[in-house]
Amino acid sequence: MTSAKSVTRSAPTSVQATTIASSLLTVQTPGRGFTDLTSEAAKFTNEVHARDGALTLFIRHTSASLTIQENADPSVLVDLTTALSRLAPEDAGWTHDTEGPDDMPAHIKTMLTGASLQVPVLNGKLALGTWQAIYLIEHRKRPHRREIVLQFIGSNQ
Repeated sequence: MTSAKSVTRSAPTSVQATTIASSLLTVQTPGRGFTDLTSEAAKFTNEVHARDGALTLFIRHTSASLTIQENADPSVLVDLTTALSRLAPEDAGWTHDTEGPDDMPAHIKTMLTGASLQVPVLNGKLALGTWQAIYLIEHRKRPHRREIVLQFIGSNQ
């Protein structure tokens, strides 16, 4: 149980959502791995003059996904890639292999990591932690063109 002395919360704020802005981000991946989308997300919120609200990112694919992860130590991304490969190995005897042995494992990895994210926007900035970044995870071996819908809902400046 947590004592009341160890928990603090700022006063709630309220804004009227007056803006819905959307954009389609297209990313060419180099193949399996992580692509940092944080600067593109920040650029979008800046362009739409986002003040307070929520940025939603949605990837329009079933063999790539989105995540928020550490951006300071690159070995974290290496270890995450290793962990996902262990959870859904290519040599597990999958039935669905229409596009190759990495096809079904890519679908499983997407199911585990997710197709959408929501990031609060406070005072015009993404409310990410110090060591957090937004990543597209490419689960296929070969390069792909991926589309991510960006949508801000909230107030603008």
